[in-house]
Amino acid sequence: MTTINRKRVAVLISGRGSNLEALIAAAREPTYPADIVLVVANRADAKGLERARQAGIAAAVVDHVSHGSDREAFERALQDVLEAHQIAFICLAGFMRLLTPWFVTRWQGRMLNIHPALLPAFKGLDTHARALAAGMKIHGATVHFVVAEMDSGPIIVQGAVPVFDDDTADTLAARVLAVEHQIYPLALRYLAEDRIQLIDGRCRVADTEPLDGTLIVPQTIR
Repeated sequence: MTTINRKRVAVLISGRGSNLEALIAAAREPTYPADIVLVVANRADAKGLERARQAGIAAAVVDHVSHGSDREAFERALQDVLEAHQIAFICLAGFMRLLTPWFVTRWQGRMLNIHPALLPAFKGLDTHARALAAGMKIHGATVHFVVAEMDSGPIIVQGAVPVFDDDTADTLAARVLAVEHQIYPLALRYLAEDRIQLIDGRCRVADTEPLDGTLIVPQTIR
């Protein structure tokens, strides 16, 4: 039997950890190349911490409030926890802290984020309401490497959904979230299998092909 060298992964959260659950579920598969071994929150009341404990995963809190405005001091404390658990990769899942270049540089090429929009469109917050206000017909989510500039790292995977005329920000968010749960485990798999190559700031993933067909919204049905 072939033994898989599973990479040790930490998930950083600030809240409920919806994408955390998707990553944990994916990692239960014996052939999945990554293992979620640590969940870290910057808030003690983050609901995702209990989800981690229920799954038998180590959970830790590094409270940013105790470090005041010293962002780097917070990140040094976070780094100590990650090193203690011998973490290879980081996944940000609703982690509501902007990271400094000090931290990002140390994890360059090893830290992923998921954003609820088709980057580079709609960086930042309130992406679904902004997409509706702009009259978008297609919306979605993006998994990318983290760089010092927010929501600007090389794109690994994107997933798209149609925008319906009667959508609200909530209904659109629910549709996008379902896509997030598909593409985040996929992107982590690519990273853990060492299939991502960065060329001129763009990601190429080995042994993949684009899907046939074109998503056109809206389409006539008669």
